Amino acid sequence: MTRPVSRRAGTVLVATAALAALVLASCSPQVARPATTGAATTTTPAVGAGATDTAARTATAADPGTSTAGGTSTAGGPSATGSPTGDPSVSGGADASPGATATAADPTSAPGTVTPLPGMPPVLDAHDVYAADRPGALSPVVRGYPSIVYVPNSGGDTVTELDPVSGNVLRTLVTGREPQHVVPSWDLKTLWVNNDLANTLTALDPRTGLPIRTVAVHDPYNLYFTPDGRYAVVMASADRQIVFRDAHTMAVHKAVPAGCDGVNHADFSTDGRYFLVSCEFSGQVLKVDTASERVVARLRLPRPSMPQDVKMAPDGSRFFIADMDHDGVWVLDGASFRVTGFLHTGRGAHGLYVTRDSKRLLVTNRGEGSISEVSFATGRVVRRIVFPGGGSPDMGGLSADGTRFWVSGRYDDVVYEVSLVTGKLLRRIKVGAAPHGLCVFPQPGRYSLGHTGVFR
Repeated sequence: MTRPVSRRAGTVLVATAALAALVLASCSPQVARPATTGAATTTTPAVGAGATDTAARTATAADPGTSTAGGTSTAGGPSATGSPTGDPSVSGGADASPGATATAADPTSAPGTVTPLPGMPPVLDAHDVYAADRPGALSPVVRGYPSIVYVPNSGGDTVTELDPVSGNVLRTLVTGREPQHVVPSWDLKTLWVNNDLANTLTALDPRTGLPIRTVAVHDPYNLYFTPDGRYAVVMASADRQIVFRDAHTMAVHKAVPAGCDGVNHADFSTDGRYFLVSCEFSGQVLKVDTASERVVARLRLPRPSMPQDVKMAPDGSRFFIADMDHDGVWVLDGASFRVTGFLHTGRGAHGLYVTRDSKRLLVTNRGEGSISEVSFATGRVVRRIVFPGGGSPDMGGLSADGTRFWVSGRYDDVVYEVSLVTGKLLRRIKVGAAPHGLCVFPQPGRYSLGHTGVFR
């Protein structure tokens, strides 16, 4: 959800059209899958993590391979408690139960082995889906790429590229109208700029940081990739659709009616067989079967709700969903698709990020200028990083070594650099108008599931 802005950054502009097009390389496998028939079903019973696919996937993928210092942090915080007033309900499933307390991860709840979606790289650790994201564990594909912070300025129709060491602006690119997110491709070889109101994607070469082509894609508010690398998944918010497209050409494969308003963020289960999607303007969460490409269940959160980012716990036992209206995160059991708890984090809870050791969840509280760190083990806020003078932290990413967190200041036209070692705000760096889905690249991980960098 955006707010009007009144100024643009005075930076050097590099026109996309002035750059020669290059041929994009592809390293992802071509996974054969029969087309499914029939309209997308939105009220069928919830499907568990081990549900049988209704469409086969037959091939197996190989592994893809100006500054203000200061800030305060406080230890401790509330535990996950019962939800605010209201009873979430599930279509096609049992009533959700929001009154339960979110508990620590139970290692026995995750299976010893995982049978992944056909074509998906093997799960390295059934108890930690982020095992490939350790400090410095860069894929051979990205070694040698320059480290850059990519900042889409939604109010300026540009992308600012920052040097993460000096904080200097390297360049500012003209992309398309209202760029929302910069998204790493599944094979880590392309960065896609989501030019939402231009109805285009701009492909950036991460070896140079420069544009290489523009592709027509309608209403690309956000972008994800299926775990097998076969399809891009466009969250077409205004169109009220989830659109499966070829991961490289972006040709439409299947458009799925979302049946909700503001389809937005997502995350996949450990085995990749389903994913949860937030609908920010109707206060709903969808469960989508990856293979059949259909909505199999939906859940309405207590009104008023504005669900935002979605992130799965390392052991796959539960999902966290940020809610800007409830100022915290909902805890959902993915398999049963039931709310099990709620945790207050701060005003305007928005973005969710996992630390490099898989021990904490970072929650950006956009309405108050703070970041809450939630322990996966205890389900409690263990530290709050408060920005002096406030701020509007939105979306971001961690440095490759996991010591720094870069996040856009949506309503302040800045990027914040935060130390996760000291819990201090290190710098505010001026960028363009209304910076949004910031991407730090490269990062550790074998492949990308999209958004601003969800790596596994």
